[in-house]
Amino acid sequence: MIKLRRYRCSECGHVWRQDTTKAAEPRAKLSRRGLAWALEGIVCQHLTVARVAEGLGVSWNTANNAVLAEGKRVLIDDPRRFDGVKVIGVDEHVWRHTRHGDKYVTVIIDLTPIRDKTGPSRLLDMVEGRSKQVFATWLQARPQAWRDGIEVVAMDGFSGFKSASTEELPEAVPVMDPFHVIRLAGDALDVCRRRVQQATCGHRGRAGDPLYKARRTLHTGAGLLTEKQQKRLEDLFATDTHVEVEAAWGIYQRMITAYREPDRTEGRKLMQAVVDSLGTGIPAALTELKTLGRTLKRRAADVLAYFDRPGTSNGPTEAINGRLEHLRGSALGFRNLTNYVARSLLESGGFRPKLHPQI
Repeated sequence: MIKLRRYRCSECGHVWRQDTTKAAEPRAKLSRRGLAWALEGIVCQHLTVARVAEGLGVSWNTANNAVLAEGKRVLIDDPRRFDGVKVIGVDEHVWRHTRHGDKYVTVIIDLTPIRDKTGPSRLLDMVEGRSKQVFATWLQARPQAWRDGIEVVAMDGFSGFKSASTEELPEAVPVMDPFHVIRLAGDALDVCRRRVQQATCGHRGRAGDPLYKARRTLHTGAGLLTEKQQKRLEDLFATDTHVEVEAAWGIYQRMITAYREPDRTEGRKLMQAVVDSLGTGIPAALTELKTLGRTLKRRAADVLAYFDRPGTSNGPTEAINGRLEHLRGSALGFRNLTNYVARSLLESGGFRPKLHPQI
């Protein structure tokens, strides 16, 4: 409780109060210093709004409204926030789980600091929906000079993001990042394993089934296998009925080897060889590899572009998605998308140095 002095003129009867504009905004419920402390707690210490409200001795709604308004004014609405962006990553994110299906947003990440090795990536924006039109509309809202400055767009295999970036950023190079490329190969390997499991055993994988027991070992890089895991794979591939799984596993390992090759020129050659080998000579029975081959052939330029542009992986985008998952969990969920976008930007928008210059 703060008491403000009131003064009354004994001659004219005019009444006025003590000037508090330096301490707080007119009719504000929080002082400037209290608001700065709350914003610092949310952005730098990752406190929940409930903890901030408890520390200030106000209600949750009071603290939440004040923090979001101040964060938007000071940080999110900064006209220089988009300056210097040369590399962006785009991905989808589930912001709310409901009985009627997942609610998706498109997240746009600044990957320029990762490429230039000047700092971590940061969240640029979140837009409701996940489609070509959503991403294209967001790009259209940016100034033409800003769009002309974008050099690389890192993305997953979703064709909508690819089409939008091609139309709105014709000079930018699309890069399909290693995380999603390897995931495509891993999914093909899993589908092949489950198909062979059903064909040979007549049921889904069970604890004692060799293919089921090796499901995680199959996804381990060959150079990281222990002796026990190597023996398990040798026994697995010794059976002729598992030859299709061995073929899918071989492609998966070749792709991992290409990305782990220190010499990017050599890595590009290895990946090109995988793409070429999947394009021809694949038996009809290996439906999973044929599907993978068609995808890689269609996106070959995007896959190979990674080797020419280091630091353009969408991995940091996935890392920020993990931060947002943690935020949603600590806040016990969000019902209002506008509030979720604002809190996400404060959480992962790279604002900590502005509030803490020494960080």
